[in-house]
Amino acid sequence: MKAAFQIFLFLFAGSSLVAQQFYIRGEVKDESGNPLQDVNILLHATGYVYHTGSYGSFGILTNRANDSLTFWLDGYQNEKRLVTPDKYVTVRLKLNSASSSYIHRNKLTSFTKGLNKDIQKQWFTGDETYASLIENHFVSASKYPSTSMSLSIDRASYSNIRRFINTNTLVPPDAVRIEEMLNYFNETYSEPEPGKLFKTKSVLTGCPWNADNELLFINVNSKKLILDTLPASNLVFLIDISGSMDMPNRLPLLQSAFRLLVNNLRAKDTVTIVVYGGITGIKLNATSGAEKEKILKAIDELQPGGSTPGESGIRMAYNAAQMHYIKGGNNRVILATDGDFNVGLKTEGELDELISQRRNSGIYLTCLGVGMGNYKDSKIQTLSKKGNGNFAYLDNFHEAEKVLMTEFSQTLYAVADNVSMNVEFGSDYVKEYRLIGFDNKVGALNDTASMIEGGEIGSGHSMTVVFEISPTDFTKDAVARDFSPGNIVEIELLYKMPHDTSQRQFVNSVPLVYTDFNSIDKQLRFSTAVIMFGSLLRSSGAARNISWNDVLLLATQASDDNDPLEQEFVALVKQAKTLYYRQKKKRKDYLTSNY
Repeated sequence: MKAAFQIFLFLFAGSSLVAQQFYIRGEVKDESGNPLQDVNILLHATGYVYHTGSYGSFGILTNRANDSLTFWLDGYQNEKRLVTPDKYVTVRLKLNSASSSYIHRNKLTSFTKGLNKDIQKQWFTGDETYASLIENHFVSASKYPSTSMSLSIDRASYSNIRRFINTNTLVPPDAVRIEEMLNYFNETYSEPEPGKLFKTKSVLTGCPWNADNELLFINVNSKKLILDTLPASNLVFLIDISGSMDMPNRLPLLQSAFRLLVNNLRAKDTVTIVVYGGITGIKLNATSGAEKEKILKAIDELQPGGSTPGESGIRMAYNAAQMHYIKGGNNRVILATDGDFNVGLKTEGELDELISQRRNSGIYLTCLGVGMGNYKDSKIQTLSKKGNGNFAYLDNFHEAEKVLMTEFSQTLYAVADNVSMNVEFGSDYVKEYRLIGFDNKVGALNDTASMIEGGEIGSGHSMTVVFEISPTDFTKDAVARDFSPGNIVEIELLYKMPHDTSQRQFVNSVPLVYTDFNSIDKQLRFSTAVIMFGSLLRSSGAARNISWNDVLLLATQASDDNDPLEQEFVALVKQAKTLYYRQKKKRKDYLTSNY
């Protein structure tokens, strides 16, 4: 009995330690001792962002006795502190030098003379990097009748946007890739005919934000592979265990994600684990999927620390994949990182060259991004595109479950490589067109499809390409009289089969058949809400006539009450509306008091 009582006390004490929380208190002032309100505070252990109150004070709960905080406010230098709950934290932020302030103004200019930085549009990216995007503008169909784009199953942008909004942080416009937001919701899937690899569906309808224009939806669906007949997999987990991964939403999240993936492995599949950080090496040699406990043990033993020699890790992973290459199998490196390659290769160009050399080796690359504060979206995106692979951002465990369990075959099994789509408009029907999303593809208007680097399409995936078009008078008359005089668009899909170098073609035509917006499928109306949401986040010129209430109303009406992803989107729009209205009010208050 006494022993049992002692065990009870031990367990009780242990549970208390696990549940213990610490409270970090402090204040932030400027160099003159004036309190600074709304200073952003990044808690490194969780990646969450907090803010100082009216008097510059703050209080943060954490489950760590020692933690790190980064403080930032536009116009001031960032400050990073190691903190403990037993000491009151006092931070003095220094003003940026004149030269750095000048450079920053060039990045965030305002058309309102004398507008203070406090109420200019701001977003925190810390050391995060995003590839600059140029939004596609309207193009003359008579001058450029065709345009091409690379298709892929990437959907990282949406979960990254969700991470920003859930931490009450404005989303950097370059983090918003509308085509990936649409990819995230695999709602419009329609099985191709037997023997066919693809199926396309098209709908021409009205444009909610411009009554003079129309929207053209082109939905591309790939065939589903039968799970029981999936080829054997040779997987190499390339896991970043550098010091920057020492946060709950980084390495521990990835460990949970890989545990999910291991549960799907079969005896004929093999896993090799390569790590890089304080050390670079093979943590686990090629091991059968039947030995799950051995694989899980290796995953659980990973500990973060050291610098990030990304180059050597990437080379070692590809060499391991090549060593155990399965002819006709699924040979894939799965890179999991925050993208902070601070040792070895440093520029996207160098990464581009390294990965491009491996592109035609028959080894695919899946990239899983994590983290906040130093997340390198641009680098991971470069890797996935050049590595003939795909890219997902994991902001929480549920997203890991979606990517590696629910969408397992879409993520890890390709049905086609180097997939690109060429769309040719009939100038008799279309005056101008604008490709929505794919914004870094603006330079591709003059290119042929063969110059586009196509992407990887996974099993059972549905993706939607959307154009806003300005119809000719002939088209308007045909719509008014409800007749179809011909094809408005010709679609050409170019692709290669896995392990095959010959290019193949899938062609389809889109007849001029118009459907009123309120009569199209709910899924397409929901997709329109996603487009409008992304346009507002990007401050797109196309969003001038779109309000947050418009997006919220359409999302609510078009969403499925039984679909948790769609309901989450509605909630996210509500959060974003509050967040961006707050920023708008600060701007209005400033103008009222100064003009």
